[in-house]
Amino acid sequence: MLSYKYSQIREFSEDICFPLKTEDYVVQPIIDVSPPKWHLGHTSWFFETFLLKPYLQDYEEFDPNFNYVFNSYYETLGNRVIRTDRGNLSRPTVEEIYNYRKYIDEQMGFLLSDATLSEMLKDLVLLGLNHEQQHQELLFTDIKYILGHNPLFPAYRTGRQEFHKVSPIREYIEIPEGLYEIGFEGEGFCFDNERCRHKVFLNTFQISTSLVNNGDYLEFMEAGGYTNFKYWHLEGWEWVKQNQIKAPLYWHEIDGLWHNYTLNGLKPVNPDEPLCHVSYYEAHAFAAWAGKRLPTEFEWEAASPKLSWGKRWEWTESAYLPYPGFKTAEGAIGEYNGKFMVNQMVLRGASEVTSPKHSRKTYRNFFQPNLRWQYSGIRLAQ
Repeated sequence: MLSYKYSQIREFSEDICFPLKTEDYVVQPIIDVSPPKWHLGHTSWFFETFLLKPYLQDYEEFDPNFNYVFNSYYETLGNRVIRTDRGNLSRPTVEEIYNYRKYIDEQMGFLLSDATLSEMLKDLVLLGLNHEQQHQELLFTDIKYILGHNPLFPAYRTGRQEFHKVSPIREYIEIPEGLYEIGFEGEGFCFDNERCRHKVFLNTFQISTSLVNNGDYLEFMEAGGYTNFKYWHLEGWEWVKQNQIKAPLYWHEIDGLWHNYTLNGLKPVNPDEPLCHVSYYEAHAFAAWAGKRLPTEFEWEAASPKLSWGKRWEWTESAYLPYPGFKTAEGAIGEYNGKFMVNQMVLRGASEVTSPKHSRKTYRNFFQPNLRWQYSGIRLAQ
C-alpha cells in the first residue's frame, strides 16, 4: 500500500538522524556536504512542492519562506539559498523542521487517503520516495563527513556494521563479445536516466569477481602510487599535488599505522575490508598501477548477474551521458537528472548505506571525478 510505504520511508530518515545532537544538524564543512537538517527539510519540501500544492484541495503552505530555503537546484521554481550557504542557516531551527515534516506527513496522509487521487499520482509519489531514499544515503555520507572531520572522531552509532571483509584472492570471469541490452525494463520504479533500453556491442572482457580491498590499496600506496605521475590523468595528478593527497578519505597515519574513520569511530585499517572513499582519479590510477582498467558502465551491467555487488559504489570508466532517445520531462521535474549530464563519471552498484530496496543493476549514480565522500570503491577489468 502506498501510504504504508510512504510512512516507512519517511520514518527511516528520522531514524538515521536519531543519534545526532542538535549541533550536528547544522554543520556544513564543504560545499558537497549539506547539513542534516537541510536534508530533512528539502525532502519534505519536495512533497509539498510537487504534490500538496498542486493537487491537495485547500492546502495551506506551512511557511512561504521554505521554498527559498529548501529548493535545491530547480531553476523553474525560483530563487533559493545557494548551496554553499546551507550551513549558515541557524533558522529554521531543528525543532521547526521536524514540525514541518510532521505537517507534511499529515497532509500527505489526506492526499493518499483519496484512492482516485493516490492512483493518479502514484508515479510522482514514488519519485518523491525514491528521492528521499537518495537523501537517506546522503544523510549517512554527510553525517560521516561531519563527524569524521571533527578532531575528536566521535562515533555516530556504535555497533553499526559498516564494512564486510573481501577475499584478497581475485578471480576474473570472462564475458563474451556480443550485443547486450542496457537499461531498465519491466515493472517497478526507475529514474528517467535508466530508461531508453538499447543494445550495446561489447568486445570480450574479463571482470574481477571481488572488489579491491584495503590491503591491495596499501600496496599501491607503499609502491609510490601517490608520487608517480605516470599512473594519473593530468587533471588527477594536479588534484593530488594541489590537495596533497596521500591516502583515501578518512585515512590517518598515527604512529606509523594507518587508521580510518568509520561510523563506529576511528579504527586501524583492516586490510581485508573493501576499499572505499576514493575518487575516480584514484580508482583510475590504481587500475593503471595494477596493469588493469576500470569497467565501463555497460560492461558492469552486462556482467552484474554474475557478480556480488552492493557493498560499495563502483567507479566505472564511463562519463555520465544520456542514453539514446533520452528526453527530459516537462516542467521542474525535468531538471531532476538531465541537467547533470556533463563533467561527471558513472558509479554502479550500491553501498552499505544505500536504503533498503533502493538498488538495482541499472541504477546510474554519478559524481564529479574528484569527489570521494561517497562510499566509492574499485572493481578491476581487463
